[in-house]
Amino acid sequence: MRLSRVLFLTFLLILALPSGVAGQEADKPFVFSPQWMAQAQFAGYYAALEKGFYDEEGVKVEIVHPFATQDLRERLASVKADAVTLPLTEAMKMVAGGYPLVNILQTSMNTALAIVSRNGQDPTSLGKAKVSTWRSGYDQLVRCMASDMGSRFQWIEAANPVSLFVAAAVDATVTMTYNELLLIQQAGFNIAGAGVFKLKDHDLNIQEEGVYMSRSHYLSNKDRADRFARASRRGWEWVAEHQDEALDIVMKYVKEYRIPTNRVVQKLMLQEVLSLQLDSGSGQRAFVLRPDMVDKANKILVGGGMLSREVKVEELLP
Repeated sequence: MRLSRVLFLTFLLILALPSGVAGQEADKPFVFSPQWMAQAQFAGYYAALEKGFYDEEGVKVEIVHPFATQDLRERLASVKADAVTLPLTEAMKMVAGGYPLVNILQTSMNTALAIVSRNGQDPTSLGKAKVSTWRSGYDQLVRCMASDMGSRFQWIEAANPVSLFVAAAVDATVTMTYNELLLIQQAGFNIAGAGVFKLKDHDLNIQEEGVYMSRSHYLSNKDRADRFARASRRGWEWVAEHQDEALDIVMKYVKEYRIPTNRVVQKLMLQEVLSLQLDSGSGQRAFVLRPDMVDKANKILVGGGMLSREVKVEELLP
């Protein structure tokens, strides 16, 4: 009984400590979880680790890729990950739902979302077409766009939407231009022109991937988070100037995680990811969240019923 009481009092003392104490421990790694399996989409973070940029900032970083079935929101909430990558639309949805987040680095300046049809026809003209998509919910922009255009798609959610497309089980599929679209091309489909509806080319361009932390955890670990963000940006800038060497690093991680891919696909992915990082106005890699993009996302998502309320850009910034 006495031992239990001691343990209970110790637990209360731990809860009473400032929340930042554990986060500021020098020997505690900063755990970063990308939103998907190892691939060139995350080359900048691999480079920052392998080239010693994180070490130079004095922050020990551990990159932990989740399983496909793991929820990154749960990893943030349980602090199994200090930071994760998320699409802007998903981050806004979480904030609107009552989970405060902070964007510490914005890597994508354009959306990679696209719909691809099997017959080469404009996907938005297919009427009641069966369209495969992910179960993750990262396709909010596509669904809002289709609804606004009056399309009556039958959405088929799957862990691997491309497999349904290749097997002719659907008429079209939602893709990322740096990932699934490449896989379709590798499968022998020669689809171009009207058959590939890229949202960024149709006034639906919204910034996509960024690095997020829960607001409370960020405030307790601001210094380490800022150093992580600086080194990560440096990693991406290095990758843009050293793409061949960056691919060597990517393939190291791909092999470590036993991802079924090849260097050709990863090279094409890296080129597309780097292209999406260029701001459409300045042509530069700004690495910042644009207020006008957040405003546009609000208009599309709230109007499409995908967002319960508007999210101000200030709610996403440190």
